[in-house]
Amino acid sequence: MFGIKYYEIHSYEMGLFFKNGEFQGLLKTGTHWFFDPFDKVEVDIVSLRAPLLIHEKLDLMFKSQALQEHALVLDLQDHERGLVWIDNRFNHILAPGQYVFWTELKEVRVEIVDARKVRFEHIDLKVIARSVAAQRLLDVCTVERDHVGVLFIDGRYVDTLEPGLYAFWLGQSQALIAEYDLRETMVDISGQDIMTADKVTLRINAVVTYKVVDARKAASQTDDVRQALYRETQLVLRAVLGARELDVFLTEKDELAQDIEENLRRRAAELGLELASVGIRDVILPGEMKDLMNKVT
Repeated sequence: MFGIKYYEIHSYEMGLFFKNGEFQGLLKTGTHWFFDPFDKVEVDIVSLRAPLLIHEKLDLMFKSQALQEHALVLDLQDHERGLVWIDNRFNHILAPGQYVFWTELKEVRVEIVDARKVRFEHIDLKVIARSVAAQRLLDVCTVERDHVGVLFIDGRYVDTLEPGLYAFWLGQSQALIAEYDLRETMVDISGQDIMTADKVTLRINAVVTYKVVDARKAASQTDDVRQALYRETQLVLRAVLGARELDVFLTEKDELAQDIEENLRRRAAELGLELASVGIRDVILPGEMKDLMNKVT
């Protein structure tokens, strides 16, 4: 019949009733008839099986009391994020904005968290971190076994982290984890040309074994402890060996090695490191010096 409309709403559906473009309310299960000769009535039928309501006129419906009786209505501010659980299973992370979740067919629970805290801690972090939304909203980091992580937020030291999974909200503050291996590490100092006090150039190959004992200090001193220790070893070798003549070096190797280790140990401690050993592996004499020593022997 002219001007007559009807809409059939199933048990798993809800009708969104608009008239003259304004939201009027919800239509529940059943058949709904309208006399609408001027085509002013609009009914959008949506499925309740998809809990999240996506609609171009969501803002018009948002404050409706009728909607709030059948749905979970959320208005997340700029500093808030929402953790969505549907039927007790993690589903999604919500960014700031307005959201409506139907609660007729599914159990919907949303945890609202304050992203201004930057570090995100949750008993179900492993599950949450695997979600697609986490890739957009969270910076997820892992501190590996036998390592520690030094956490800075906006350039300020916050904590030293044990091995594990960590997450930080993006878009709030800058979080940085400097990770350090706590196991012993070996550094090769190869091909160092050092001139003795009597102007003889030696090529030294040394090896240093160290471990990080104060990660916070290491992070505050340098962004690369291995390279920093390499440079310090070069300086110590030049300072100690460059102050001795060749014959002293050849006859007092043990004393020189002890002097090198003591100097380097002090410098390593300033970097938050502890030395396990320092050794001169090879000493290569100039060609003419080798020939002379061969003739003498």
